[in-house]
Amino acid sequence: MPGTILENLSGKKLSVLVTILLASQLACFLVGLIAPSPAKSQPILTTVCIDENPAADNINRWFTRKCPKSIELSHEKVALGLDAKNLVFVAEMPLYDQNLVGVLQLDVLYQEGHKVDKTSELTLDARLAYSDKSSNNGRTPWQYLTHAEEKRYMDCVFEDENITEKDGYPYSCTMVHLFELGSIYHDYYLLNLRLPYNDTIKKNVGLGKLGDIYLHMIHMNGGYMKVWVSLKTFFFPIIIGIMVWFWRRVHMLNRMPALLEYMLMSLGGTLAFLNLPVEYLTLIFDMPYMLLVSDIRQGIFYAMLLSFWLVFAGEHMLIQDNGEKNSLKMYWKHLSTIVIGCVCLLIFDLCERGVQLVNPFYSIWVTPIGTNLALSFIILAGMSASMYFIFLCYMIWQVFKNISIKKAILPSMSQARRLHYEGIIYLAEGQNKWDEDMDLELSSVLHTGVYGMWNVYICAMLMLYAPSHKQWPSDTICGDGEEVEFSRLPTEAIPSQISSLTSFATKASIE
Repeated sequence: MPGTILENLSGKKLSVLVTILLASQLACFLVGLIAPSPAKSQPILTTVCIDENPAADNINRWFTRKCPKSIELSHEKVALGLDAKNLVFVAEMPLYDQNLVGVLQLDVLYQEGHKVDKTSELTLDARLAYSDKSSNNGRTPWQYLTHAEEKRYMDCVFEDENITEKDGYPYSCTMVHLFELGSIYHDYYLLNLRLPYNDTIKKNVGLGKLGDIYLHMIHMNGGYMKVWVSLKTFFFPIIIGIMVWFWRRVHMLNRMPALLEYMLMSLGGTLAFLNLPVEYLTLIFDMPYMLLVSDIRQGIFYAMLLSFWLVFAGEHMLIQDNGEKNSLKMYWKHLSTIVIGCVCLLIFDLCERGVQLVNPFYSIWVTPIGTNLALSFIILAGMSASMYFIFLCYMIWQVFKNISIKKAILPSMSQARRLHYEGIIYLAEGQNKWDEDMDLELSSVLHTGVYGMWNVYICAMLMLYAPSHKQWPSDTICGDGEEVEFSRLPTEAIPSQISSLTSFATKASIE
């Protein structure tokens, strides 16, 4: 049986390969050092426009920063006689990259004789429009994008220590999530926000005196986006090439592919799917589902990675003591934890970002029922993750226990086999240290470093665990009586094991 490249590679070639892989990993971290931060935040002070005809129902009636009449709420005399329905808070947003999150900051001012609720229920009537650049260096008319009336909850605390003039002093209030756009296809966006007041149905009754409203725009940095897509463009053809090379070597052997080889190909396929730079399409098409697609791609990859680790440990532990052919059915108890956790996270993501495809102002966290539902899915996924790591730690412990037992058999082997299996065991023990992460605080370095780490790790697994075409020394070189130390595997005539370590662990010692 030929075994894998890892078991037959010379020390010099292995050192060169490891050096190249470590240099690639280091390069990914260095790229993160020179890249800008992944996200930026830009505050926008809203303009308060006066709507003299609030009853007008026109979908294309928009207020901009250059509205005919605008006021500042801090000027109480100017605001006298105006109702909440006459006030429109306007924010114009320039072109951003990839996705956009809007968060509101409301300045609630202390007013003598009026108590603000610690937790206030806000009713927000929000509308979004878009505009594009025209051929004559102008702008196209504002076009309707979406509209919704949503409820939010805001906590406010008045910190009155060492304050002599309390009247007009702002409360310390939490920020309020407003919207999330998964794709920024147009050049300009416009927000028209109203805070309707109705004492009968309790709309915004506990808000108090309002000062300014800021809209904080959180968006992906354009410079970082170029670095991120460049990394994907670089790694995508590499992983595809290594997968083709790996599968070609598997089919050159006179046997069916082993389970671990199928798992390695599946893992490489999910990484290639993750590396696929579909972000280029956002330059041509409006793709508001990009955030959801990105989450699904990452979920598929990590589910496959966790499944691979279980099968990898199980194949070396050899839980198939009954001699049956390896299959995923033998791991159904272990893989069920991954399935349950991934399904929970998928449902949570569909309830959040799936609904946002229709209504960008929606958030599952804004109501007590939605919050409890979201927490239920997350807690269940966390429990599944805990069960998975218990399974994985137990299997890894069994692997090392199995290897320790087999070490005791080495002195009674022939010299050729003993040297070969010693190399297998110590390589198997050392490879678990290759994917250690680096503890870096910079967000760009962390993102590019971890992304590069998974690419380097999986490329290394595909290369090192590809079938080797080198043949081991035959048993004829052994001394007299040594050739009967181990019985042959039942399947050794048509080898199906990917690793000689796996084959070694299955051999029974003949007393």
